[in-house]
Amino acid sequence: MKRKSYTDEHARAGIDAPLPELETFPNHFPDYEIQIVIPEFTSVCPKTGLPDFGKLTLRYVPDKQCLELKSLKLYLLAYRSLGIFYENVVNRFLRDVVAAARPVSASVVGEFNPRGGLTSTITASWSRKRGARR
Repeated sequence: MKRKSYTDEHARAGIDAPLPELETFPNHFPDYEIQIVIPEFTSVCPKTGLPDFGKLTLRYVPDKQCLELKSLKLYLLAYRSLGIFYENVVNRFLRDVVAAARPVSASVVGEFNPRGGLTSTITASWSRKRGARR
């Protein structure tokens, strides 16, 4: 019988790891979108321990709160030493943004650098209207 090389522990890695708090400040305007691009995102593969590189793009429509950028930067820097799969990076980031800022809607796109000749793009979205992820 062939043994799995990736375990459930690898798959869960980083999902609930402690990260710096995302801070917010009051929003004073309705109906607009904020886009934040992180062109030099890094994390670590939970299986190999090798660094992963990519670009994250966060787009959100704020409600009562906006994300404070210094806390966002510190939050994202914490991923540099975190073992976590690409898919978990994107979904964890979205979950944490929604929890902190409670936006009208939000999406995160992760475009990760080639590894083994393959490029991965992961997209996760959330909308209050739908009440869940798309």
